[in-house]
Amino acid sequence: MNTAPANNVLATQQSASVEMHTSQANEQSYSIPLRYRKMENLHIVFWLFKDISWCLVWKPLGIAMIFPTLIISIVIAWRTKQYVSELCHNLAITVWITANSYWMISEFFGFDSKIVFGEVAYKHLAIIPFSMGVLILGYYYLYFKPRHKGEAETM
Repeated sequence: MNTAPANNVLATQQSASVEMHTSQANEQSYSIPLRYRKMENLHIVFWLFKDISWCLVWKPLGIAMIFPTLIISIVIAWRTKQYVSELCHNLAITVWITANSYWMISEFFGFDSKIVFGEVAYKHLAIIPFSMGVLILGYYYLYFKPRHKGEAETM
């Protein structure tokens, strides 16, 4: 009779940032080191302060919060680069923050409603990074994931 716990790790793919485990029941789990999880949680705090500052038109704080929010999102994407699913989602978040920050700055400095050409105003240029995020996720869901069914990186 096997007395080993069901969650005993048999195989592990390990990197400096995240780990993928396979248990005896052949179930995969994904773990993030605590120091990285703390960074991700702090990222959310910065992001919220950025958006609250935008809502309340606190320009200095809103602009200051762009930097830690964007830098941490880039670090998170870099640390998860070995898993295509994580990388694509984290890159989409990074371009989302970029688009969101540009839009906030355009409103703060009053050029959001100025016309670039035709009926397109400067704030509408935020569609470029937003679209990049959609394209990245489109690549993942429409191309990569269907071609790698059942693999760990298609979480």
